[in-house]
Amino acid sequence: TSVTLEFNNDRDIDKAAVDVQAALLRAQKRLPIEMTIPPSYRKINPADTPVIIIRMSSPSISLSEINDYAENLMAPNLSTISGVSQVNVYGAKRYAIRISAQPDALGNRNITMDELAAAINKANTNSPIGTLDGPRQLITIYANPQLVKAEEFGNLIIAQRNGFPVYLKDVAIVEESYEDVKTFATAKGLKAQLPESIQLSLINDRSTSIIESIHDVNITLLLTIALVVLVIFLFLKNIAATVIPSISLPISLIGAFFVFYFMGYSLDNISLLGITLAVGLVVDDAIVVLENIMRYIESGMSPLKAALKGSKEVGFTIVSISLSLVAVFIPLFFMAGPIGLLFREFAVVVTLSILVSAVVSLTIVPMLCSRFLKEQHGESKSYPFTKGFDRIFTWSLNSYTHYLDLALVNRKKVLWGTIATFIATIALFAFSPKGFFPEEDIGQLRITVEAAQDTSFKTMLELQDRAAVIVDNDPNVETSISILGGGMSSGRNTGRFFVILKPKSERQKMSKVM
Repeated sequence: TSVTLEFNNDRDIDKAAVDVQAALLRAQKRLPIEMTIPPSYRKINPADTPVIIIRMSSPSISLSEINDYAENLMAPNLSTISGVSQVNVYGAKRYAIRISAQPDALGNRNITMDELAAAINKANTNSPIGTLDGPRQLITIYANPQLVKAEEFGNLIIAQRNGFPVYLKDVAIVEESYEDVKTFATAKGLKAQLPESIQLSLINDRSTSIIESIHDVNITLLLTIALVVLVIFLFLKNIAATVIPSISLPISLIGAFFVFYFMGYSLDNISLLGITLAVGLVVDDAIVVLENIMRYIESGMSPLKAALKGSKEVGFTIVSISLSLVAVFIPLFFMAGPIGLLFREFAVVVTLSILVSAVVSLTIVPMLCSRFLKEQHGESKSYPFTKGFDRIFTWSLNSYTHYLDLALVNRKKVLWGTIATFIATIALFAFSPKGFFPEEDIGQLRITVEAAQDTSFKTMLELQDRAAVIVDNDPNVETSISILGGGMSSGRNTGRFFVILKPKSERQKMSKVM
């Protein structure tokens, strides 16, 4: 049985762990005698979910030897790789000698279990027998007569009866086995391990979906920047005037990155989405300043005077717009729980970008305008490929003017329509499906098999095998990993499946697969 404790965000997790350990020690005396293993605790981190699962199988090497490679060679080497936080071996099969005492044989020879245990312990001592005292170093010598093979244990003399020795194999079944026989892991029916050895294959790599997600956000960010620059050019029809806000855009984002570094944030999906949103916001300030400066230049004023006068006129407007946008994101800083932790980073990205953009718009943009814009009289010239856009814009402007006149004539109807829309929005919000994260098809499933609490390991193994047959025979499944017992299960009556689906083009939709 496992119990999960969730603490407030302001609680120090290390101090909480100390308190939990102290509480377990206080409660240990009140626990039932039948509990042979004392309760333990560990810190849970959602990031501990395996990112990569590797299968190791061999038709010739025993599982205990494979496990030795996994724990003593593979895991330490993988742990030294930069970026690797933890390496776990599941389905572990550590070598052990299993001794099953036979009560009838012990009774016939008048040997108690205590005598049997004492004889076995005596034969496996590891104690110092002397020292080597040198001029520089003192070395302690240990005797290690420990037995390592089942045959050696079987020939162990545990007592003398009627002048004849009694061997361990006479009163017990001695066999080579594993330390924990109630853990089991398979991948498509093969015993699964994580050593560096013969047949090593990658079963599950969550980093693929993570990299694809980051790539999609990067493409969206670049596309957003390109569209913003294109729209600026279509309206201003001036290459120099288009370049100026385009330069202010990366400067504003770089300024946010600078603060990012000192706050310990990283570039992930949340921060990149915030940057994508900020692209459309940070360029607004530069466009407002630029458009006002261009208005004076088109009236015949020199670029330097136009930059000074134009930026002074809209300075208060830029500050007020930026602060109003920042005020929208202030509540996100005070959100509690996991959602607050996620959106706090999002709010920091957008807020910093907006503030840096305001500074850039009132300093760098006027300076660039005074240096690179030329004096001109009248509006900027049109390019052949912008004439189509001009016609569409003129038609849109005329349509807007027409409908605006209708709205002003029918004010009451517009007001009631606005109220009805607001009420409908509230109703739709109440009935819309809600979730912590939107569902995404990454081609992976996790299945939990749970039986009754008193289910034996043998029965649970049979149930897990039956479930594995159903999973592996599904035409949508590429491969699967079955784990019973061990660290990835919450109990002996619980099993886990990691299911890797075929590519989207070769299978049904996730909703039908489930």
